[in-house]
Amino acid sequence: MIRVAALIVTLLLIPWAWSSLVAGGNDVQPARSWRSLPLIKDGKVDENWTQVGWGGFVVDNSSLRTECDGKGMGLLLYKKERFGNCQIRVVYKCKDSKSNSGVFVRIDDGVLKWVKEKPPAIGRDNDGRLLEGAIEKLKESSEKELGAWYPVHHGYEVQICDASDEFHRTGAIYSLAKAAPLPKKSPTEWRTMVITLKGNLVLVDIDGKRITSFDPDSKDVPKDRQWFEPKREPKRPKTGFIGLQNHDPGDIVYFREVSVRALDVEP
Repeated sequence: MIRVAALIVTLLLIPWAWSSLVAGGNDVQPARSWRSLPLIKDGKVDENWTQVGWGGFVVDNSSLRTECDGKGMGLLLYKKERFGNCQIRVVYKCKDSKSNSGVFVRIDDGVLKWVKEKPPAIGRDNDGRLLEGAIEKLKESSEKELGAWYPVHHGYEVQICDASDEFHRTGAIYSLAKAAPLPKKSPTEWRTMVITLKGNLVLVDIDGKRITSFDPDSKDVPKDRQWFEPKREPKRPKTGFIGLQNHDPGDIVYFREVSVRALDVEP
């Protein structure tokens, strides 16, 4: 009877074990348990997250909401540790299809310099339009990699913005790898993004669908870039920081969960 019972238990566990292997795409190695990176503690942004650049995040019920600033964009950096080969699960939703944000991965250590230093502020009128000279300031901040522009050029951004082209819409590695169309759902509904970091690869799944596969060494990576897009030359580390972006006023995005689990492959 004991052997029969053990066999039954084994058979029942097979589907569960198989689903664990293929979660986040069937081209990754078996992963360990998910570990939460808490966003909120005692009604405030958890102390392990710190703001880089302008703006910030505020607690809204059980999630964090982007609190954008007309002076410039920012990044909420998880400063406690760096991540190598792993999967990152982010549960988020947007105010509308134009809401602009992103999840940054593989940011190098230089970002820590900008935790206490802010780039030059830009000016806007009462309607939020950029004042004369603001674009030139933004271009300079981008070229000099100041504030939240540093992770743009020394990390990879997994974009959040449904209403854009395939190189700049949700799931794309911003301007570097295009994204497939998302599973049908309103932008105001919660979505689950799983980012897999495996060697040089960055894979993005949203609501169970593979959206993007990015290899920085691929010949398909566009060589030309605009001033607001990431520089191609800086080498991104295989073990780096992660962060959540706040963009411009009106770009409202909510984050309910960020979790990670290590892959069983060498870093």
